[in-house]
Amino acid sequence: MGTEIGEYVVGACLKLLKLCDFVDYNVRRPGGGLAGLNEIDVVGLDFKTKTAYLCEATTHLDGLLYKDARTTVERIRKKYERLRDYAKDFLSDFPNRHFMFWSPVVRESVANELKKISGLELVINKDYTAYVRLLQELAKKGTHDTGNPTFRVLQILGHLR
Repeated sequence: MGTEIGEYVVGACLKLLKLCDFVDYNVRRPGGGLAGLNEIDVVGLDFKTKTAYLCEATTHLDGLLYKDARTTVERIRKKYERLRDYAKDFLSDFPNRHFMFWSPVVRESVANELKKISGLELVINKDYTAYVRLLQELAKKGTHDTGNPTFRVLQILGHLR
């Protein structure tokens, strides 16, 4: 599966704002099988601080919703559990771990339930917007290609005359 544009937003934040040394997309568990079918949207690793960022990203511009609020929250909870399992199984060298869910538009009823998931960092709505604004400001200051297509578009927009 190809990388979605929202995943590139998250990757740009991890690389350029969180200063990760390595960012990868659509990461699957080694070994295949049923467990290998599930992917992690974005993984960022900071080798200096031994910090891992494991992120799910959903870009529903009309508001995050799978069928209904309960189904949506349960789906995100299961994704969070897979993030934790992956970190436990494959990232033992990274004791500092951030499990994050990124989405630009989340309905209040869903957001309130997601906030109850202990250990899951939410980057939604205003927080998501704040990160994008930081990327926009950074994009205006530089011209070098970072290899991230979303950030490159922000650079182009920031340098229009």
